[in-house]
Amino acid sequence: MSKELLKINDLKVSFFTPAGEVKAVNGISYSLESGKVLGIVGESGSGKSVSSYSIMGLIDKPGKIVGGSIIFDGKDVSTMTKAERQNFSGNEVAMIFQDPMTCLNPVFTIGNQIVESLIHKYGKISKEEIRKRSVELLTLVGINEPEKRLHQYPHEFSGGMRQRVMIAMALAGSPKLLIADEPTTALDVTIQAQILELLKDIQKKTGMAIILITHDLGIVADMADDVIVMYGGKIVEYGSVYNIFNAPRHPYTKGLLRSLPDLSKKGEKLIPIQGNPIDLLNLPQGCAFAPRCENCMKVCINYMPEEYLTEDGHRVSCWLYDSRANNNTEVKKNDQ
Repeated sequence: MSKELLKINDLKVSFFTPAGEVKAVNGISYSLESGKVLGIVGESGSGKSVSSYSIMGLIDKPGKIVGGSIIFDGKDVSTMTKAERQNFSGNEVAMIFQDPMTCLNPVFTIGNQIVESLIHKYGKISKEEIRKRSVELLTLVGINEPEKRLHQYPHEFSGGMRQRVMIAMALAGSPKLLIADEPTTALDVTIQAQILELLKDIQKKTGMAIILITHDLGIVADMADDVIVMYGGKIVEYGSVYNIFNAPRHPYTKGLLRSLPDLSKKGEKLIPIQGNPIDLLNLPQGCAFAPRCENCMKVCINYMPEEYLTEDGHRVSCWLYDSRANNNTEVKKNDQ
């Protein structure tokens, strides 16, 4: 039986701007087992990246975690000391960002930058051990002539190779969890496939868990065990990748799937989700997706839906699954 590695409970993250409080993450809960891949999908501004930055402790002012807890391997991340946090980031949890060119220092060689990751993990380490481990890491991520590449600079690498270097640096600390934030966004389709295949291969070899943040449902279908769909800072649907794609429950999830190209329906137009993304500065009183939802009812506008567990194991936050709404029963504030 797999061990629960990460547990997020009612996490809330806000950014306090001159215009007001932006509730980027507005009370989300989920768990992740060791060795599993969790996909988090949603459009820009849904809160998917901010929720994962919270795990790494990368929320800076004016952002702040204002509620909830993050438990990693039995430890509360929020109560860690500075020294514990430094050891935690990189050694326990590592992150790959979407633009490797901005994350790699252009004035240092690839070897020098891998060395920093290795020293963070092992402390004092001999030059020979550094060279050996650096070559092993570059070989693991599929970079040819690793000894030569260690002495080259980021501008001498293609986009796909730079992303492989970022993965190598993330793996230097042998993390239990790897967070991949849009890892293929800046890459062409062929290189995207190579990077995803690399991540799957590394995950099988190391047994680490992965959180894959993306807006691309195709990537999630290929890699994830479970999927979280986020909208307006909340989780609107959460289930196995099979159920999400074959029996989606939330109108937003259905809309995302309808907007995907389907080669079996050549010539048919894609169906976009109508309306504009939610303004996190002015969240509605009820369901955040209500203004764009084709199934919107009066109750959706006035009250936030509860989370319901469906018969196929889904968690879905939608009034369509509440008998009171379906029976036109009045929902009162004390029912919330």
